[in-house]
Amino acid sequence: MPVSKEGRFAGESVFVTGAGSSVGRVMAQGFATEGARVHICDVLEKPLRETLDANPGMCGSIANVGNPAEVAQMFAEARAWMGDVTILVNTVGIGGPRAPVEEISDADWQESMAINVSGMFHCIREVVPAMKQARHGAIINFSSGSTRTGLPFRTPYVVSKYAVEGLTRNLARELGPDNIRVNAILPGMIDNERMRGIVRRTAEAQGRQPEQVQADYLRYISMQTMISPVEISDMVLFLASGAARHVTGQLIGVDGNVEWEF
Repeated sequence: MPVSKEGRFAGESVFVTGAGSSVGRVMAQGFATEGARVHICDVLEKPLRETLDANPGMCGSIANVGNPAEVAQMFAEARAWMGDVTILVNTVGIGGPRAPVEEISDADWQESMAINVSGMFHCIREVVPAMKQARHGAIINFSSGSTRTGLPFRTPYVVSKYAVEGLTRNLARELGPDNIRVNAILPGMIDNERMRGIVRRTAEAQGRQPEQVQADYLRYISMQTMISPVEISDMVLFLASGAARHVTGQLIGVDGNVEWEF
């Protein structure tokens, strides 16, 4: 069904973290196309600048979400031009180390938790007061399909994503009386440069072709498919829209049903 001339997000102020590239960028562009005012952030200046240059009218900030002072500054910059945030999409996450648990350093563990969990907490804390006052808001957090499969040697990553799901479900209960909805997306094998890089590096390490490695991954996905950034964006925009006005506290896989990982 075609959207109205103004778009289904007309009047909304959207903040998308990690939107310099891949899924974050596609989501930000989707919101903007449908009428929202959009502010993005990224820790890297080059992709942030490329996204802003390609999307006139969108604004952004360089920030590390693991640093609460930088988070406070970027939300101050966003509020200065678009007002209070009504939709927050917490996309930022890092993969963390790949190592047996006994070899994981304190620094790697702490960085994974600081970015993947505390980063979301810092952002949510910034937007909730105004959402409560308006009795209107939607928050979408990014977890991972790996919480359903387990993933050996990636303990900090998986544990941090379990924490994201706990944060999501607990805040859905806490904020529901204020008409603020909180949901989480669990992506699968995303067809982006990061995943293609993982496949290439694995193939090189094993002396195999990338197509063979990719086929191994797809064996353990029921629908035997990678997921495009647009598919994830479509689900996020649905969850942020009025069509999902009573959808909250949900952990939604967009993954073709990941059965197992190696």
